[in-house]
Amino acid sequence: MSPVPDSLAPARAQSSWVLLRRLFFNHLRPHLGGFAVAGVFMAVGAGTTGALAKMIEPIVNQLGQDHSSAYVLLMGGGLLALFGVRGLATYVHTVMMNRMGQRIVTDIQQGMHRHLLEADLAFFHAHSSGVLLARLTSDVAVMRQAVGECWTSSLKGGLTLIFLVGVMFYQDWKLSLAAFFVFPLSAFFVAIIGRHMRRYATKTQEAIARLTALLTQTFQGMRPIKAYGLEEREHTVMREVTESVYQLALKSYRASALSNPMAEVLSGVAMATVILYGHWQIREGLSTTGALFSFITAFVLAYDPMKRTAKVNAQLQAGLAAAERVFQVLDMRPAIVNAPAAEPLRSRDSTVRFENVSFGYAPNAPLALDHVTLTMAQGTTVAVVGPSGAGKSSLINLIPRFYDVTEGTLTIGGQNVRTITLDSLRRNLALVSQEPALFDDTIRANILFGRPEATEAEVRDAARDASADAFIQALPNGYDTRVGEQGVKLSGGQRQRIAIARAILRNAPLLLLDEATSALDAQSEQAVQDALKRLQKGRTTLVVAHRLSTVVDADTILVLDHGRLVQQGSHAQLVAQEGLYARLYARQGGPSEEPEGSGAAKAGLPRESFTFSRPLGVSAFAGTTGEGPKSLLS
Repeated sequence: MSPVPDSLAPARAQSSWVLLRRLFFNHLRPHLGGFAVAGVFMAVGAGTTGALAKMIEPIVNQLGQDHSSAYVLLMGGGLLALFGVRGLATYVHTVMMNRMGQRIVTDIQQGMHRHLLEADLAFFHAHSSGVLLARLTSDVAVMRQAVGECWTSSLKGGLTLIFLVGVMFYQDWKLSLAAFFVFPLSAFFVAIIGRHMRRYATKTQEAIARLTALLTQTFQGMRPIKAYGLEEREHTVMREVTESVYQLALKSYRASALSNPMAEVLSGVAMATVILYGHWQIREGLSTTGALFSFITAFVLAYDPMKRTAKVNAQLQAGLAAAERVFQVLDMRPAIVNAPAAEPLRSRDSTVRFENVSFGYAPNAPLALDHVTLTMAQGTTVAVVGPSGAGKSSLINLIPRFYDVTEGTLTIGGQNVRTITLDSLRRNLALVSQEPALFDDTIRANILFGRPEATEAEVRDAARDASADAFIQALPNGYDTRVGEQGVKLSGGQRQRIAIARAILRNAPLLLLDEATSALDAQSEQAVQDALKRLQKGRTTLVVAHRLSTVVDADTILVLDHGRLVQQGSHAQLVAQEGLYARLYARQGGPSEEPEGSGAAKAGLPRESFTFSRPLGVSAFAGTTGEGPKSLLS
């Protein structure tokens, strides 16, 4: 597999002010009260730092003089009190700021997850799950660090600088101006380095997203990787991606580290200037040794928050790069949404009608369905057959509004599906697909996915109706057995019967079966078919099938070819006709009901059994078929 491109990568970087403004108004403003309280404690901590620098003057000036024990205790107690107050204030504002930072980022993460749950199915088909996972974890983790630490360091450092600069100007404004040239120069270099850090951080996060996507695909496709002996090839691709992450991280560290020597040199020049100028003032009697030491102490204490500004800026730029990527996902709006005047499905009438429906997966792509008109009467079973790429799964995906029709009208019980609320529409249908989606949870939890409020008795009844209760009881932990990722601990037939039990528990009037037995062996297929027959009773059922022997009892069989409805009728009627269905049925080894010289015999088609299922060796993540993406839900 080649590295997965991050198709969500922004085309144009937003400015830092735009991102900061959005962070403030959308996420920080609700916490302004907490920030204000934390700011008070920051000001107390910064004020004690300034007071400490000012106390140096009387201490130095009184050195060597004879003072009473009370005076010494007073000075020592004052210093102890300052350090105690500063420690307590630092603890309180650090905890408060980090708590609010974690709350803000957690809210963003929860909002992002909610937004992704509401996204169209087409969105997930278009974007790698690994890329989305990186946005939700790696990018949010970088934001967490930036919000949690940068706000604390920058606000506290800024307040500390204000107090210390105030002490410096109070002691000697001329000496302060001489030393102050360090600050604008440092800010200039920090700004330059910050631009590089933002660019490197963006590229690094994109590379991490590609790595996450690659690893996700590798783990999901481990079976074909081993079957084809591609371990070394996969490792080579992974090594290339991790090397790119390493190189980008190295560039980022180099840019960030460049600020230290610059700050050291500038501070050294400023310190030398202060000492020379201060020495001249003392010699001329214009100042005292204590005042000079107090000034130097304030300058040295100010040097640390000034130097940390570069580190904070690097973290901030990385956080803004991650925020930009997170906001890009949050800004994407689903196309499949409730209409302004959407209403619930008004009745249990599950008659489905397609009226001149056309559908394509992209504006300029060939139509997957081309002017299809059909009716599924309530309580009947309608089968859809045809060669691969005919539009079968596209037809089934339109009913739950995984996609919207491009042209024409689709109604259920006389209501246009576009005017039915999505929740009501999907609550009235159940879907069982070729590859059922099972979650790494217990069997009970997977069945309850169909109706979470169901009782234990209802779960077991559904399992019995799905021919699943017997094998579940035979498992070591019964219904509490965990099935593994995608149900890997169960056989294909067992997974399918769990999905059928889920659909039975759903008890929906409309049932969609998307090639529910095409991947099973004969024994498993028979058990699943028996369960499906019980499930279909009293329901309107649409069956998509490649294996025609499974749909011969359907009330109506629809034959699609290149998106068009070319035949419809019962099995006997269609076999009797000279058409596509008769040829497909003959190919799959069905008994010929055609005279010599007509139908399959006339076409010279062999009567050997084969299906149109996915070719051997094609992995589950290999992409989509010619008729568009398959539904991932069951």
